[in-house]
Parts: sequence; C-alpha cells; structure tokens
Amino acid sequence: MIDLSGRADEIAPGLLGAVIRRGEVAVRLTEVEAYLGTDDPASHAYRGERGRAAVMFGAPGTVYVYVSYGIHRAGNIVCSPAGQASAVLMRAGEVVAGADRARERRRLAPDRPDTQLARGPGNLGRALGLDLADNGLPLGGRDDLFELIEPGPGRGRVLVGPRIGITRAADAPLRFWLADEPTVSARRRGTPWRP
Repeated sequence: MIDLSGRADEIAPGLLGAVIRRGEVAVRLTEVEAYLGTDDPASHAYRGERGRAAVMFGAPGTVYVYVSYGIHRAGNIVCSPAGQASAVLMRAGEVVAGADRARERRRLAPDRPDTQLARGPGNLGRALGLDLADNGLPLGGRDDLFELIEPGPGRGRVLVGPRIGITRAADAPLRFWLADEPTVSARRRGTPWRP
C-alpha cells in the first residue's frame, strides 16, 4: 500500500502511475493536484473542519468526493495524519480496466478516443462512477469498493505547474502530471519535478 501519511504536495507526485479502482473500472492516474488544508486558500478545508470538508480531516487513505460546478463528482485521496486535512485531487488518467463501462457512464460517442474517458476531474469521476455516497469511504475497505495499486517502474517523466480551474492560490506549483500522456489536461506547460 502506498504511504499516504505525508502532506499532499509530497504524496501527489508519487500517485502518478498508480491505479485507482472503483468496482469494475480502474484508472491509471496521469495528473493530480495537491490541496494543503488550512494552509491553502484553494482547499475546501481552508476554513476548518466543517461541512463537506470534514472528510479531509480524516484518516489518510479516505476518499473525499464532492460536487464540482453543480454536476461533476470529483474525487480526492486524503493524506497526512488525521486532523491535518491534506488531499490529492485525481485530475486525469488512463482507463486500464472496464473501458466499456466507463464509456457508457461518460456517454462518449463511439468515434471519440479512449484517451478522453478520464481526462479532467469530472470525467474521471464519471468514468469511475463516483457518487456522493462514496465520500468518506476508505481505500481497501471492507466492501473492497476502492483499491489503490502502487505505480509500476518506468512511469515516465513528471512535470509540475500551477493548478487549474481555481481562483485562489492558482499560481502555486501543486499540479503534477506525466509528460507526453494524451490523457492529461490541455495545459501542459510545466517544469520537471525534482523530489
């Protein structure tokens, strides 16, 4: 199991190439963003442990699902010790199992490539079938609904740059992605990440 006890900005690059599975659909993560809780004005947890953000203060390895723009289900993986509210947004990935089911959920036209199945957090959430009832569930829990599989060797070059789709702390270099991956969001200008 991947150690999720560090801060999101430390954990996020290590999640690239990992596979998140929900039921029959599995997605290899190619793009993620870090959110740093009460230290990060862009984080849902910035104002403390209340409402939807309360899940972010939970144990590492918890799934945080919220509604974005009133329609999309976006998924995060909570990290850091309980009480510190750090999470990694799953922004994009490659569907590696259950592509037919993901395509059905996305209602993607037959002529559209599979690389678009989980491109963007809302599309990734729909491909996985994320639901608000998933909010607060653990990875590898009793019902085995969610699983996180460590990345294999040779995942490729990691780039880092500003987060996308936010207005606060937007310039913070907390978005990480695999270079030359067709599933990554359109904004691909970044610098090489160095651990």
